Amino acid sequence: MNRLLFLGAGPMAEAIISGIVRKEIMPGTSIYVKNRQNQDRIEELVAKYGINGFNPEKDQLDQFDMIILAMQPNDIGEVCRDLKQKIHPQQLIISIISSVSTEYFEEHLHQQQPIIRVMPNTSSTINESATAISIGKYVEEKHVNFTKTMLEAIGTVYVIEESKMDIFTGIAGCGPAYFYAFMEQMEKLAVEHDLPIELARNMIAQTILGSAKMVLLSDEDPMVLRKHVAAPNGPTEAGLFALEAFGGKKAIIEAVKAATERSKEIGKLFNV
Repeated sequence: MNRLLFLGAGPMAEAIISGIVRKEIMPGTSIYVKNRQNQDRIEELVAKYGINGFNPEKDQLDQFDMIILAMQPNDIGEVCRDLKQKIHPQQLIISIISSVSTEYFEEHLHQQQPIIRVMPNTSSTINESATAISIGKYVEEKHVNFTKTMLEAIGTVYVIEESKMDIFTGIAGCGPAYFYAFMEQMEKLAVEHDLPIELARNMIAQTILGSAKMVLLSDEDPMVLRKHVAAPNGPTEAGLFALEAFGGKKAIIEAVKAATERSKEIGKLFNV
């Protein structure tokens, strides 16, 4: 891939740009960014990463090998109509627009347009994203390989069926917010017990980080690891009983279900 254009300049776009440049996947001089508003943001990214701002007087959309759609879904219909007039069918389109299917783009762009849908999460900004990609009907192996290489610069990449994208969103896309909410309540309780806020925050974050690493580095099921921690009649078992009694487990399930269903509802707005 020789030239890459980002349509949108938000945090996800910046995370990917940063990863590409840091890992030297392609030179910054081959990366362009276009934003409908806020020219200051473009200038910030250009100065920070050595990339290019899109110049409509000399740059044409059909000059790029790949275009990454990194805007909000509100104006996607208008965006697709404009793109169809200015791109050619061989250009790879990668969408990080939440809930919009590859089928939608295949219907609204050129016939046999290669489309890859991408779902990073907010941890992409520190190169620790859990990112899913689903592949459209007309995507070639070279497209998949480049996309995986690019996104591995911001974390771990999983290729999944598009039908699983909503549940992935409900778990991995929204998951950081669940953990932040959990941490927020534990932090408040720690402060109430006179632990300094800095100590409480670091202690809780390290506990979650260490627990996650145990899962990733161990062959054990999380249920087995939980039982290892919860000695009979000990404080962990008492805490787990309270979690169950106050609906903690049910709340986790319902949170993921609600996020998944909302993702599906938004997606229906873009059904072909």
